[in-house]
Amino acid sequence: MQDAFAIVIFVVVFLSAVIGIAGFASRGKVYDEIGRGSFSIDRSEPAKTTAAVRDVEIRQMLEAANERRVRRGQEPLDLAEELARLTRASVDPALEEEIRSLVVARNERRARKGMEPLDVEAEVRRQLESLQ
Repeated sequence: MQDAFAIVIFVVVFLSAVIGIAGFASRGKVYDEIGRGSFSIDRSEPAKTTAAVRDVEIRQMLEAANERRVRRGQEPLDLAEELARLTRASVDPALEEEIRSLVVARNERRARKGMEPLDVEAEVRRQLESLQ
């Protein structure tokens, strides 16, 4: 009886291990799809669409603010100018200084190689624009 119990235990453990491995191997992308579906927020929208929606919503808020200003007797804002001011990209001064130091170091390497140096300010602007 004791031997039969040990055999049953080993068979059950072995079968459980085989079933577990088979379940893990056949799971497919089930766990990768958690949190995705028709009701989830899809973060893969293109940035241009998001920026366009943002601009439309900002313009609507500015129009409403202008209507309130006119009702109070104040001068209305220029919508295009205010939208441009609000959506203008701001650059972190520390980031700009770090990029400038990298461009200066690159110019020093280029000078050692006998190459013509880059225009530091133009290169900093170019790299900042490529980041945005």
